[in-house]
Amino acid sequence: MTDTFALAVHGGAGTIGRAALTPDIERATHAGLARALEAGAAVLRDGGAALDAVTAAVCALEDEPLFNAGRGAVFTSAGRHEMDAAVMNGADRRAGAVASLFGPRNPVRAARAVMERTPHVVLIGEAAERLARDAGLPFEEADYFFTQKRWDALQETLALRARGETSKDASVRHGTVGAVARDRLGNLAAATSTGGMTGKAPGRVGDTPVIGAGTLADDVCAVSGTGHGEVFIRFGAAAEISARMRHLGESLDMATAHVVHRILAPNDGSGGLVAVDRHGNVALPFNSEGMYRGYVKGDGTPVTSIF
Repeated sequence: MTDTFALAVHGGAGTIGRAALTPDIERATHAGLARALEAGAAVLRDGGAALDAVTAAVCALEDEPLFNAGRGAVFTSAGRHEMDAAVMNGADRRAGAVASLFGPRNPVRAARAVMERTPHVVLIGEAAERLARDAGLPFEEADYFFTQKRWDALQETLALRARGETSKDASVRHGTVGAVARDRLGNLAAATSTGGMTGKAPGRVGDTPVIGAGTLADDVCAVSGTGHGEVFIRFGAAAEISARMRHLGESLDMATAHVVHRILAPNDGSGGLVAVDRHGNVALPFNSEGMYRGYVKGDGTPVTSIF
């Protein structure tokens, strides 16, 4: 064990294609990832807890309309927003999650309220909204969450669906934000937030709020996933990584690579994840064209990448 810290974030796999990535969008994306890294690292640098760091990092990503969470969330087939989020603290395995939520500016804070203010792990819809209001969390109106890019993507998706076709653009099909951290005491935490899939059925819940699928933190590793949520759920992606490390003695790199490339990829599980282990090692594998991602370790230089 060392007293250094580590933080990794993602802004979703299935990124915008290289051909469509303008210099302005590329700069904005790197800047958004860097702001999230700084928000989380500032907590860890001062000796703060991993749980506080991942919450801060994900809030920064939710506030950035480029990413599919919070302000940049995609629309359901009914033209509404339904957001999912989760947090988990590795030291005691406390967890909180929300699903099909609309209103709170930062859904990840609502997930944390579930963990800290109730005996439950998951609340959905109106119950999650009431809890968020009772917790005094900031709320926003629908126009705050509206982005033309997401609305246009919905119209395209619905038009394709009417012709019996589906989009080949992974950035339209899914997107998520997340963060994992190891603090100076060696504790781990994970947080994930998403607007889901463009044109998803109202009431659809993906892997983000399913502990052990898209979000997990224990005493071995912390994981936050992004991609085809149904496949992450079916194969218990995050829990599989922890199990391989715990029972097979695999390293973080080995376990995450196996899950992403040998379990998810062959089963239509496009996507990726960020993970950190108890020693501060980080892994950021993906099997799609790209994944918005970044990491920082201790006093090192933050690194952000897309492809």
